[in-house]
Amino acid sequence: MVSVYDSRILGPLFGDPEIAQLFDDDATVRAMAQVEASLARAEAKLGIVPQAAAERITEATEGFVPDLEALGEGSEQAGVAVIAFVQQFRVHVGGDAAQWVHFGATSQDIVDTALILQLRDALELISKRLDRVIAALATLADTHRNTVMAARTRYQQALPTSFGLKCAGWLMPLVRCRQRLTELRPRLLMVQFGGAAGTLAALGDKGIAVMEGMAADLDLACPPTPWHTQRDGITEFGSWLSLVTGALGKLGQDAVLMAQTEVGELDESAGGGRGGSSTMPQKTNPVTGEALVAAARLNATLLGNLHQGQIQEHERGGVGWQMEWATLPTMVVTSGAALAKTEALLGRLAVGIERMRANLGPENGLILAEAATFALAEYMPRPDAQALVKQAARAVIDDGGHLVDALRSRTTATVDWGRLRDPACYLGCNDALIDRALVAVRTA
Repeated sequence: MVSVYDSRILGPLFGDPEIAQLFDDDATVRAMAQVEASLARAEAKLGIVPQAAAERITEATEGFVPDLEALGEGSEQAGVAVIAFVQQFRVHVGGDAAQWVHFGATSQDIVDTALILQLRDALELISKRLDRVIAALATLADTHRNTVMAARTRYQQALPTSFGLKCAGWLMPLVRCRQRLTELRPRLLMVQFGGAAGTLAALGDKGIAVMEGMAADLDLACPPTPWHTQRDGITEFGSWLSLVTGALGKLGQDAVLMAQTEVGELDESAGGGRGGSSTMPQKTNPVTGEALVAAARLNATLLGNLHQGQIQEHERGGVGWQMEWATLPTMVVTSGAALAKTEALLGRLAVGIERMRANLGPENGLILAEAATFALAEYMPRPDAQALVKQAARAVIDDGGHLVDALRSRTTATVDWGRLRDPACYLGCNDALIDRALVAVRTA
């Protein structure tokens, strides 16, 4: 095993076969052949290539079975597989049409445009999964708007909140990622065609028309100039992938912490059969949540490679380009797998409503300290209220009892003590915030 994605043992934990097949050798060759055919068609419309040759080149994309070993040798010799690919494809095309294959193009035109076609196919799958995860989280947020639990800040219990609002917190970064995807698509899905040095010199004054023709034929955007060494679109997309997996990693981290034995508020293994231990039969490890955290950290680490790849040499380079080949498909597969795992996790997630309520500490009421401070501040200066609550809280910690009872014995303020005792009465704008998140889902 060289990569976990290629492993039959670890692949199911990390990988995504449906997306991975979009980047395998066969898919890459098909995409390159598709670009060569599009080039020929665009040039035929402008009278550069005979129409019959363009038709033959297009027909030849079907049934073309390359010698992948020879393409590998070509990559080692030339730093790119296109030279060997064009040689094989010309033989397959045959006849007079063969000479018109790759006319006026350079290797990077074919590789980069083929990559964009592959990324477009991957984005169709990824965006659909993203939509389903967003929908599932929206449902959870609405369903559990009244499921009261402890909010935790810096690992410590802070105030009452709702599980629905926590789900809305997981939801909103993904809604924004969906918005970002709409914005970045036209900056990413662009044809690449510049010829040997980005001047389109081999095609005279028809080079731009060929670039525009290819863009229309492939249903891609046409850039103002070739982007051989302008890698911001690729890097922006990698950043987007890292944002997606980062948002999912935050969800996964919370799910792992809430599944701890002492907390027991979530169970991602509902139905059994997941997260078992080889020696401890009582355990159900939160393996999916852990995988989401690992995916987020992996993509965040790989993203640096793409930023390094922006440092290109003059009009065309090789180092940064090759770094993209080693990085971007892995990031795409990682993101697709993380979305699929999140969808599955949300579908089987068991929410421990009673355990959430129990973890609020109803026996001592300390989580109500802020609520008590603001309630008492209506009857005394707020610093005095804070001091009184702090004194009562210390008494509860030292001697037991309930915060509300400790306060009642220390003040004559006519606070609504019964309401103060109920954590559900200190949720602030909980419902309104969840409603705003659900509106964002529908309108974004």
